[in-house]
Amino acid sequence: MLYHFFKIPARLAISIFCRKIDVNTKKYYSHKGPLLIASNHPNSFLDAIIFCILFNRPVYSLARGDVFKNKWIGKILFHLNILPVYRISEGAENLNVNYDTFAKCREIFKKNGIVLIFSEGLCINEWKLRALKKGTARLAFSSWDEDIDVTVLPAGINYQSFSSFGKNIQLNFGNPITKNNFLTSTTDGKNINGFNEILKTELQSLVVEKDRKDLTGIRNHFEINQHAAKKIILHLPAITGKWIHAPLYLPVKKLALKYFGHNDHYDSVMVGALLLTYPIYLTIIACIFYSLTASWFWLTTFIILPFLAWSFVQIKKQF
Repeated sequence: MLYHFFKIPARLAISIFCRKIDVNTKKYYSHKGPLLIASNHPNSFLDAIIFCILFNRPVYSLARGDVFKNKWIGKILFHLNILPVYRISEGAENLNVNYDTFAKCREIFKKNGIVLIFSEGLCINEWKLRALKKGTARLAFSSWDEDIDVTVLPAGINYQSFSSFGKNIQLNFGNPITKNNFLTSTTDGKNINGFNEILKTELQSLVVEKDRKDLTGIRNHFEINQHAAKKIILHLPAITGKWIHAPLYLPVKKLALKYFGHNDHYDSVMVGALLLTYPIYLTIIACIFYSLTASWFWLTTFIILPFLAWSFVQIKKQF
């Protein structure tokens, strides 16, 4: 229920927070059978949000287990379709939880559901495909062993920036991997390694690889041409949008930098914080308008302000 409650506003919010999401093929959005999305992981929980808002059906995401330590947070995450996966560094005593999580994933697959797994196992803000863990292969083979005909879909998600607001995103889907790629569906070392080789080959063609110091290369790859007419038309709304949203954006940015500016979660925290606080901010502005006009005009706040914010994102400098 909580997942569906947040999905619609999240879709609207991402259309403001991000300038453009460019997808190489959209046919998988309406995939009918069980699907395991195997993705790289450059940008914390923002990666999962992007997949969740794009696919028509609910997407269950696997996340690092230590965030489930708090009982209440764990319940909230569960209702957001997020399941825990523990690494050995988070305590060997927790690894048994992974068996329960994989069992839940197989139950999801039996209902033709979708699971998102980050095959690198670790989030780092960089333009690079890292070594793949074995979890994706083990989940796939354990499902095939139970005659669950799950399709593994390689996905590469790429960001123009990991710190700027209003970014360009590229999402690339590769060739599906099925049990027909293997002679047997047995979970052994040979099959695990073979699976990872196939997945690695797919992801290498989907993930943008750039040195973080190669600013020219990054710019040439991600920059979008902006039409002069669009800049002229949106100039005044953009300026208005910048200043009217500053009382919300600047404090959120300051707090995010203070507590998360030193790690790879800053960008996702910014988006998450704005997603939660923006409806409150809109309501406050609407109440101010109502107190000044005492008319129906306050209702337009929920349309005009998002448009002003969108206008600013569309024509702001990309680099």
